[in-house]
Amino acid sequence: MDGDRDWEGKDRGRVVNRGRRRAPRRKTAITSKGLLVGAGVVLAGGAVAAAVTVWPGEGKRTPAGAGSTPERTSVGAAATPPSASPSPSRTYPLSEEPRTVPAVREHEAARGPGWKPADGGRVVVRNAALADEGRLTAGELGLDYAGEAKPRDGDVELALTGSGKSASEAYTLTVGDGRVRIAAPAEAGVFYGTRTLKQEVRGGGTAPEGVVKDEPAKPQRGFMLDIARKHFTAGWIEDRVRELGDLKYNQLGLHFSDDQGFRIESTSHPEVVSEQHLTKAQVRKILDLAESRHITVVPEIDSPGHLGAVIAANPELQLRNAQGVAASGAVDIADPESAEVVDELLDEYADLFKGAYWHLGADEYRALMVSNPEASYPQLAAAARQKYGAGATVADLATGWLNDRAKVMRGHDRTVRAWNDGFFRGGSVQPDTSIQVAYWTGKEIGARPPIEYLSAGRQVINYNDEYLYYVLGEPNQFVYPTGQRIYESWTPRVLRGTTAVPAQYDDQILGGVFAVWCDLANRQTEAQVAAGVRMPLRALSQKLWDPGKPALGWAEFRELSAKVS
Repeated sequence: MDGDRDWEGKDRGRVVNRGRRRAPRRKTAITSKGLLVGAGVVLAGGAVAAAVTVWPGEGKRTPAGAGSTPERTSVGAAATPPSASPSPSRTYPLSEEPRTVPAVREHEAARGPGWKPADGGRVVVRNAALADEGRLTAGELGLDYAGEAKPRDGDVELALTGSGKSASEAYTLTVGDGRVRIAAPAEAGVFYGTRTLKQEVRGGGTAPEGVVKDEPAKPQRGFMLDIARKHFTAGWIEDRVRELGDLKYNQLGLHFSDDQGFRIESTSHPEVVSEQHLTKAQVRKILDLAESRHITVVPEIDSPGHLGAVIAANPELQLRNAQGVAASGAVDIADPESAEVVDELLDEYADLFKGAYWHLGADEYRALMVSNPEASYPQLAAAARQKYGAGATVADLATGWLNDRAKVMRGHDRTVRAWNDGFFRGGSVQPDTSIQVAYWTGKEIGARPPIEYLSAGRQVINYNDEYLYYVLGEPNQFVYPTGQRIYESWTPRVLRGTTAVPAQYDDQILGGVFAVWCDLANRQTEAQVAAGVRMPLRALSQKLWDPGKPALGWAEFRELSAKVS
């Protein structure tokens, strides 16, 4: 090893975590690659040493800004004063597993001082594509960003092990030989590795020696925000994006059209936009920030229901029953102009939101929330028979509407999803098999249990309203969800109520989304919403990253969350 390394300073930064032992299914291996020879260490075949000899007083460094920020706090014993002769050799204890939110899946323990930010330390990248991750991490840890440079003592190195185009979110974080290396097949994995390092430093000042091998259990990990019923400022949404990124979420849903408001600037239909709204420039800034955190924004224009704001500016589109009574928020899907307006909006916002996913809504269409849709809405029944044959129903016409909107968005190369109560049993028309099911409830008329979708081979995303719905004002028997309840009793297989579906369907469940709905918009301020969702978001991040029983109890998890995130 280099003779100018400050072993005394590194020993001073050693942190012993006192968390419980990980669950047995997580592997902890001991690396034995070092041999103690006289006053030095010989490394064989790897960068992590099993034993280290400490020489006090040589090349001592003081960590940059030690104690000035949570990211750079030193924790540990006081340093041994320099002496004229070397102290006896010593061996470090095995490192303990990092304490992060979400917890890492695997850690190979090793003996050594670990790593912490120090004067002269840098972040270097082996691939120019990682410049954004490098600059962000350097700023957060108080290090210099050196770009594409050869790593040296004290540095953090970021590297791609593949083309960067892989869908993998796995990463490896290695702490040893006085430096950190984060490597992954794709940029997202490298970013998640930097989040782990940031939390390690925030929580204890030092990243423990050894190797973290980590990846999420579920590919879709989201937070959905109803900005249609309640206007949220662009700055508040940006703060949530930063929070989501640090917790390794990869989706932000924006439900921006509903009966109460339409909240993003429009050029195709400016008449539908609410007075309080986000400009496209503000949205682009949010999108740029989200992209830098490897978060995809999933927009939702719900139809053919929940279009009250569009109908207010286009009243001729409103659905009316046989007695001429208007159906709240519903457009007449027998009228070709309804499809024309909605498709123009879809086309417009597809140019703004470039992500891979789109939410089509399709829930709570008023014509299908009555006991006899054909009798109540004869014009819809007639249109269904004309389009699909003598036996067709209003549900068939609504399914055809969903398929047509899905076709529009597939033309923009989007993967689409719809709420589960927009899918119906039987009928002559079936939803396109590529439409993912956003399962939120079993309470609606016609709602089907999750097993029906799964047994048919459909992909499902968990929005379970029993655990994952934060509804402002708590109307309709909703109560604010707690992080503890999610942490202790929810898993991605708990799609409806509190009962999990069989494990054989686990791969079809793509992940989960925590949803904020603003039914009673003024019941909470932005600050109250942020505080209310804080622990549920952390609990959900843990269960989507690893759905097994957590190693920490809830009180320990809550305490850890306060330290690291």
